[in-house]
This record gives sequence, structure tokens and C-alpha cells, in this order.
Amino acid sequence: MPDFERRLALSGHLARLEESRREPGSWTLYVDGTPQSHLDVEHPEWLGFEYVRRIGHAADLVAPSGEPITALHLGGGGLTLPRYLAATRPGSRQQVVELEADLVAFVREHLPLPRGEQIRVRTGDAREVLAKLPAGLDGVVDLAIVDIFAGARTPAHVTSTEFYGLIAPRLSPRGIVSVNVADGAGLAFARSQAATLAHVFAHVALAADSNMLKGRRFGNVVMYASAAPLPFDRMPRLLGSDPAPAKLVEGAEFRTFAAGGRVVTDATAVPSPPPARSIFLSR
Repeated sequence: MPDFERRLALSGHLARLEESRREPGSWTLYVDGTPQSHLDVEHPEWLGFEYVRRIGHAADLVAPSGEPITALHLGGGGLTLPRYLAATRPGSRQQVVELEADLVAFVREHLPLPRGEQIRVRTGDAREVLAKLPAGLDGVVDLAIVDIFAGARTPAHVTSTEFYGLIAPRLSPRGIVSVNVADGAGLAFARSQAATLAHVFAHVALAADSNMLKGRRFGNVVMYASAAPLPFDRMPRLLGSDPAPAKLVEGAEFRTFAAGGRVVTDATAVPSPPPARSIFLSR
């Protein structure tokens, strides 16, 4: 099965698309050795990475099944979730912001986006582009996904109250922000992000597996935030039936989790912690 590689001009990272030898048509995007995205080109409605499935559940619950929505993706990678929404909610209006123009071109060259879908890809720093998005997106974004990494770490400037404050006015009355947070033992970074989101939004919850919640390993915590109550009556069942089951943490349990973290501002923001390189060894 073929692999494709490209050195990215902006960061100098090496991007690689690797096709599964067991499942042809199933691809993983690596950037600087870190797995960034996974997609099945014939079945875009199937989400392989566990944390992406947890974001996908928010996409499924934010509106009635099949209804088109307006989505904002901060961080593009392999464009997995834009493809997912195009398959599960045809006609959705989507904006994607990705820092690396070379990465967008590389992915689209080998794994083209579906034709006819309303997917607009913008290149640039997520925070800078977010501040300059058209006024027509004010108050209409149903789902904003924050999945921003430089290599294996989330940059500090997209973790603060000021950053999330730029997203809040873009959301529709039912709008949800879903944030992918990578952290390790102790979950100090995840707790700070929970506290920060709760400072900006009235309703916040998170999803993670039990070992992550106990701070036993490095991995992903997916957070959800909204000005409106989260429509998550079905979420515990969806999370529990995944191949890698997770727990929904909300209400008093979420407040206890967030109480262990400090609200992040631009003045205090730090990048997410680096993982051990051995976590991402692929071959």
C-alpha cells in the first residue's frame, strides 16, 4: 500500500499519509510522527480515532439527525470531521481554518474533498483568522471544533479566556464548542481548560475514559461548552457503546474536576504538555 510524504514549508514538519495494509482506503495522517487524523475515504461517516468519535457525537446531537448545520473547524488536519458532516448532514455550511497551507494542499491532492459540499478552507493562524471571519458567521455557528496542534502540542495562545471569548459570539443559540485537550498524569492542563471554558460558557461537560480521568496515562479529553444547556441526554449511551468506551462528566462532577484548575488568560497561558515520543511510534 502506498505512503505519501511532504515537508511542510512553514513548520518544517514532515507530513505523511499512510494507508492501512489491512484496510485499503483507510488512511492515517502523521505530522512530525504524531498521528493527526484518520479517515476512510469510502466511509467518511466512520470515525476511527476515539477522541474524534467523541467530537462526532456532539455533531450528531447538536441538531436533529440529518439537518444541515453551520460548522467552524479550527484545525484541519486530514479534514476528517468536515467529511463526516458532509456525509451525515448533507448541505452543511463549513469553514475550516488550518495553519499549514502545504498540509491542506497535500491532503486535498491525495484525498480530495467531496464535490459539491460547502466546505471553505482558510489558511492561517486559527486565532488570527477567527478574529477576521465574516460578520455573516456571527451568531450562526452550531458547532465549533477546536483541535489545534503544532506537532504534538496545543499552542498557548489558543487556550485562554480571550481565545474562547472570540468563539462565543460566533455561536448560534444552540451552538456547541468541542475542544480536544491532550494531557497526561495529573491532568493539570485539562483541569485548567475545564476551568477556562466554564469561565466563558454557562454549560460545560467533558468525555474521557476512566484511565484518563484517573490521570494514569497520556491521552485526550474532549470538552463541550455552550451558552445553552447541552442536548446530551443520549450522550452517555453513545460514549458507552463506542469501541473505546468513555464517560460523560457533567454537573457537580465536572465542577469538582474543574475546581482543580486555574482559569487561563493570555498572560498565564502555556502549551499543552508534550507526550512521550514512544506513544506515537507507528512502524
